Amino acid sequence: MIDMRNIKKIYNTGEVSFEALCGIDVEVKDNEYIAIVGPSGSGKSTLMNLMGCLDTPSMGEYYLSGKKVDSLTPNELADIRNREIGFVFQAFNLLPYASAYENVELPLLFSGMRGKARRKRVTELLTRVGLGDKLANKPTEMSGGEMQRVAIARALGNSPQLILADEPTGNLDTKSGTEIIKIFDELWEAGHTVIVITHDMNIANHCQRIIKLKDGLIYNGNGFPVKKRESAAA
Repeated sequence: MIDMRNIKKIYNTGEVSFEALCGIDVEVKDNEYIAIVGPSGSGKSTLMNLMGCLDTPSMGEYYLSGKKVDSLTPNELADIRNREIGFVFQAFNLLPYASAYENVELPLLFSGMRGKARRKRVTELLTRVGLGDKLANKPTEMSGGEMQRVAIARALGNSPQLILADEPTGNLDTKSGTEIIKIFDELWEAGHTVIVITHDMNIANHCQRIIKLKDGLIYNGNGFPVKKRESAAA
């Protein structure tokens, strides 16, 4: 599904440049469940933004489901983000004055799904995450765990194969966080590819595979930078 080759990301701020990713290789197969871990500033969020086609690398090649990402037009990238990737963020990113139903409905409106099918889909998704009785509730009327459930339902709207979650439990208490991870478990078991960025090693150890980042490099289990491409997926 994901094939990243010699990926570098360099940010230029005036006369200063910062290399957030230093030539890494990453492979992710269909229906993998992966945690990306590392200290603040290690490049985790930069990597997720590149995987999610929210940003482009300064150097290297990225293939997503066989498509060379840097050869796609802005409209094609937007279509991939809407149809092929589901995003879940730490801050939920919900519209505060819209209901749970309206928040989940929004990407379906953009994708052109018709009214009857759209209403059925939104109701099914919110029921799937345990909020079938809170369709009319606004985020201000919900707990953090409930808001993240709405965000997950929204991410699933167009049935994406790939789910990218950036610190999805970072704003939640332990009980709510455990419930959210259970939903990701269920999505993986249903056939989705799930990639979770987290500081929490309890969550990371729960996943099928861990990618460790530090200073823009991938490190192996012995604490050494991965040098060979074939080792990056180990």
